[in-house]
Amino acid sequence: MNMCVVMEILKGGDLFTYLERKKFRIPEARACKIIHSLATSLFYIHSYGITHRDLKPENVLMVDETDSSDVKLVDFGLSKIIGKFFFLELSILGPNETCNDPFGTLSYVAPEVLLQQPYAKTVDIWSLGKTCLRIIFSVIKVWLPIFYSVELFLSMMMTIEKLQGK
Repeated sequence: MNMCVVMEILKGGDLFTYLERKKFRIPEARACKIIHSLATSLFYIHSYGITHRDLKPENVLMVDETDSSDVKLVDFGLSKIIGKFFFLELSILGPNETCNDPFGTLSYVAPEVLLQQPYAKTVDIWSLGKTCLRIIFSVIKVWLPIFYSVELFLSMMMTIEKLQGK
């Protein structure tokens, strides 16, 4: 049996590269469109019980290099089916199913994942918020290079404290 995977060609690069190309300066209307597309994408996959678990600008691809390019959520390698299929009224793992696998990118991962607590699809909402912050900083023309390093440090400290039992 042969299997073919057909995929759309996305020539615009990832969202982070797009923001770099724009020198981290994009109009508010453009930011709103990107954020809306990402939120809609998450709603869609969540309605089928899929949790992405690694949402970040590098996993959002631009269809082309134009200023009006659509965005696509990609890289479902860490995704997992958690919860209920809203549209199918079918539940594989149950509507309150949680997971505690430690997956995601440290700068975008939700606190419950770092603390190795049970989590659900809401971890994607945290990651969406972090991604939106990066986009919003591009709108208000603020670049805080220390933002990620301070956050990384705090995340690491929380994890170390948890492992030490504090």
